Formats: sequence, structure tokens, C-alpha cells
Amino acid sequence: MTLQALLVVGAALFGIGVYGALSQQTFVMIMMGLELMLNGAMLAAVAFWAMSSGGAPKGQLLTVIIMTVMAVEAAIGFALIIGIYRIRKADMTEKLKRLRA
Repeated sequence: MTLQALLVVGAALFGIGVYGALSQQTFVMIMMGLELMLNGAMLAAVAFWAMSSGGAPKGQLLTVIIMTVMAVEAAIGFALIIGIYRIRKADMTEKLKRLRA
């Protein structure tokens, strides 16, 4: 696969993630959009790394770090969503007038 094809796929993932994060109103769909954006950025970074350094294993650490950040972000985000739902009974962003308790 060429670098251009990988970058197009990464940009498409990032674009779909931006659209999903900005157009949706439920918290879960916003989180999914953020995850798609991170996946697109990670694919572009890995594609640049693989095509420029010949596939040396040093660059794989960046992917592992990004995947770890994605897992932590998802866990914290879903914990916040569950907390907001338990307190406010709101599952959509429109129902929240303010975030202070």
C-alpha cells in the first residue's frame, strides 16, 4: 500500500470522526467520534513512520502509547457519562443546562 492511500484512509477516518463528534447529541456517539479521530491520526503517524524509516521497530512505541491514551480516555469518558446520567438522568448534551452540580 502506498503512503498516499494510507493518508487518504487516515484523513477519511479523521473526517468521519469530526463529523460524528460535532453532529451527534448523545454522549456515546461523541465518544465514538473522538475515538475515530484518534484512530485516523494514529494511522497517519504509523504510515509516515513505516514509509520513512523502513519499518524499524522503534516507531511502534508511538502506536502503543496512543492506544493506551485512547483506552484511558474511553474509560474516563464513560465513567463521566455514567456519573452525569446517574445524577441528572440526561443522556444527551441538550438536556444539560450547566455542568456544575
